[in-house]
Amino acid sequence: MAEYYEGVGRRKESTARVRIVTGSGQFTVNNKPLDAFFTRMGDKQAVVSPFDAVGQSMDTYDVSVKVVGGGVTGQTDAVKLGVARALLKMDPDLRSMLRKAGLLTRDPRVKERKKPGLKRARKAPTYTKR
Repeated sequence: MAEYYEGVGRRKESTARVRIVTGSGQFTVNNKPLDAFFTRMGDKQAVVSPFDAVGQSMDTYDVSVKVVGGGVTGQTDAVKLGVARALLKMDPDLRSMLRKAGLLTRDPRVKERKKPGLKRARKAPTYTKR
């Protein structure tokens, strides 16, 4: 079996395990082609942006991703971070390019918890004087 490089990306409630191996350019997400899994405009470009940032062609690598949890945006960003981390394991010299493109920083923003006495995290019930 060929050697692979693995990277884990997370965002909100999503977790993506990415494996990169030298191959023919196949990109599969949960056993589906990239175009079939990410149908929203701009998601496909976001997922492959780590390859663009380092100036490498995707045609020489096979990428397989298993992503679970969250919604479409969270999964997109989780896969993007996972791909960037896998590329970094493959070649540590790419760190400066990936860092400059902002692809190695995990987005820490998550949903804020609901507080007691409020309707949502910050929305209070309507104030009535009488």
